[in-house]
Amino acid sequence: MQKPSTTLFQDTPAQTLIACCDHYAGNIHFIKKAFALQQSLPFKFDITCDLEDGAQVGKEHSLRAEIIELINSTENSQKRAGVRVHDPTHPLFRDDIEQVVTKAGEVLSHITIPKVQGVQIAREVTKLITSVTNDAGISRPIPIHFLIETHQALREAWSIAEIPSVRSLEFGIMDFISSHHGAIASSAMQSPEQFEHPLIVRAKCEIAAAALAFGKIASHNVTIDYKNLELVRTDAKTALRQFGFQRMWSIHPDQISPICSAFAPETDEIELAGTVLQVGQEQAWGPIAVNGILYDRASYRYYWNLLRQAVYLFDNQRAKSILDSLGETVLNER
Repeated sequence: MQKPSTTLFQDTPAQTLIACCDHYAGNIHFIKKAFALQQSLPFKFDITCDLEDGAQVGKEHSLRAEIIELINSTENSQKRAGVRVHDPTHPLFRDDIEQVVTKAGEVLSHITIPKVQGVQIAREVTKLITSVTNDAGISRPIPIHFLIETHQALREAWSIAEIPSVRSLEFGIMDFISSHHGAIASSAMQSPEQFEHPLIVRAKCEIAAAALAFGKIASHNVTIDYKNLELVRTDAKTALRQFGFQRMWSIHPDQISPICSAFAPETDEIELAGTVLQVGQEQAWGPIAVNGILYDRASYRYYWNLLRQAVYLFDNQRAKSILDSLGETVLNER
């Protein structure tokens, strides 16, 4: 039996699976609450412990020490916690990298770099992280997420996405709008304008296209009206369906569920995926027709990835049974 994973991806590697929700938490109480939610909610989500905006002025060192201790604790049972460090121009940036990587690198999910000023800085940052990682004797590479929120970074987003250790490009809409010095109204930070303003639409499309071109993940900005959960869900669905983002920030625990539900594959999509892949496998992955619709290897790749996501991120048992029938298993990717 010719399995999809070994037959359909001989030329192009399958995209890495990571959680579709990245929950930001800026103090110890909220991080602990997020760790507890990781164990109780029925889907995977990541946590980004925020060193940049999470600390009060003058207390940055103490917060960093507490976060490192917490990431290494048993409360981080799923090992799905990363950190956002200060930006590369900040006096604490290098110290953040050295402390976080040296003391928590073995369990760190990712490092997020804000306000990167173009690809040259991005390359220097990745070299620094690699160097510190090697010096600390850490055997695995630590995935790097770059926030695209400056003019230069947007212009060079494709080159940034091409860096091998980069896993995600993230859109920082508020800083991006601020960098326009009033040319974009603050109302564009929210829906509907965040999906309509030409300069914002351009930025989102460019970030998503750059990430997807290199098998990386585009992460969408947060919904700042955090109490309107239906708006959160709608924003997430629009980000996925119309702009190609496969991940979204959360800044309040109540936002996690609507974001994940918006990104979860629909039941009818899973059933169609199963039918197409089973018939395709029977025909040795040649072109087929199902219900009058033609499918080929490009279709098979799409539906196989959909089932992987459904199983890995959402523990969908129907998708798992379909993959089992195809001779596939989903690895515990991070």
